Amino acid sequence: MSEKQTVPSVIDLSILAAKKPLLVSTYTQAEPKNECEDSLNELERLLETLGIPKGIKEACPLRQFNAATYLGSGKVEELVELSRKNNCDLIVIDDELPPAQQRNLENLFQRPVVDRTEIILEVFAQHAKSREAKLQIEVAQIRYQLPRLKRLWSHLSRQRGGGVNQKGEGEQQLEIDKRLLRKKFEGLQKELEQVQLYRNTQRRARERSGIATFAIVGYTNSGKSTLLKALTEADVLIEDKLFATLDTTTRKYCLPNHQEILLIDTVGFIKKLPHTLVAAFRSTLQEAMSADILLHLMDASSPLVGKQAEATLSVLKELGAQDKPIITLFNKAELVKDPLILTRLRLTFPKSVTISALKKEGFDLLLEYMERELSERRKLVHLRVPQKDYHIVAEIERRGLILTKEFDNEFILIKAELPHDLAQKLLPYRIES
Repeated sequence: MSEKQTVPSVIDLSILAAKKPLLVSTYTQAEPKNECEDSLNELERLLETLGIPKGIKEACPLRQFNAATYLGSGKVEELVELSRKNNCDLIVIDDELPPAQQRNLENLFQRPVVDRTEIILEVFAQHAKSREAKLQIEVAQIRYQLPRLKRLWSHLSRQRGGGVNQKGEGEQQLEIDKRLLRKKFEGLQKELEQVQLYRNTQRRARERSGIATFAIVGYTNSGKSTLLKALTEADVLIEDKLFATLDTTTRKYCLPNHQEILLIDTVGFIKKLPHTLVAAFRSTLQEAMSADILLHLMDASSPLVGKQAEATLSVLKELGAQDKPIITLFNKAELVKDPLILTRLRLTFPKSVTISALKKEGFDLLLEYMERELSERRKLVHLRVPQKDYHIVAEIERRGLILTKEFDNEFILIKAELPHDLAQKLLPYRIES
């Protein structure tokens, strides 16, 4: 292989095609077995997104972590026998494995072993549409690949899983590969920085306009794009798939009180979201950090709704957005059979609204909450603006909420709720109430 050639991708889909997988997850005394099984079901959905058929799912108790093989030797032997008995030709671990553990497991199973991070990276890669999303995925993939090059090249001709009888191409080749990857990484980073510079310019322009922004955040497949489309008629992709959309969409919306806002649909979160992806998508996720108010959308019909909420709030905390005002939305209410589920959710998340984005139900209360949240962030002022300064009135209409407006000779008397920065700016026009 010459330096002009490219290094192997994270996953060669020809390896995964038409494979029968064995999905393996672990649980401890601190984590109930049913949560482990729910996580396996989610992993199965991720695999289905890649076109991998359903296979065998195995929840394993983890009493002691094994640095060499993740699970204990006895449990690994059981799983090897299980995979052979059921003709499973792909092993998927519901966690991120260090390179050495992955190599060791492949040697023991004599089959390809992939981890949860590889699967999520590939799902993101398939669903990325914009140039920015594709760059972010490539950067995340390279970060994941670099420490795993030795493993990747131990399976030349993409014959993974038979590693014990295969030899690599030598340390010199690995150094060439690392140099190629680092060079490509540097080029991608520079290109991504230019794209992110443009995004930051757009964000600063929005902030200067003073229009309030609401970011829709939540677990993947909770209905964020459906909500955005229901409110704004935005032309966005809606599919019942994990990570159907990765690109941020921003749309204007006018609340019932005639105030303009911006609604931002952000990339979905997931349990065990790889840190490489959080780092790569930091610019995109920055939209959640820069928004004035967050709309946290939850799939109330999911048996994992509590854990999904924890995963979302964990990522928000990692981004430094955990202290922003949040309105919690319990979506897909029409699918909830037990009303006690919604009652328990309301007790856990007091500032919440039950909605159905698909059927456009519960929107009146949602919009009322949004107006109330904005009102709490404003100051009530009385202004006396000369008619020659009508541009001031236009700015008040755009950024605030005019409650009354009267004309008095050459002046306009206005009672309005304004953002604190605008209220401070208009001090010269202020009059006592």
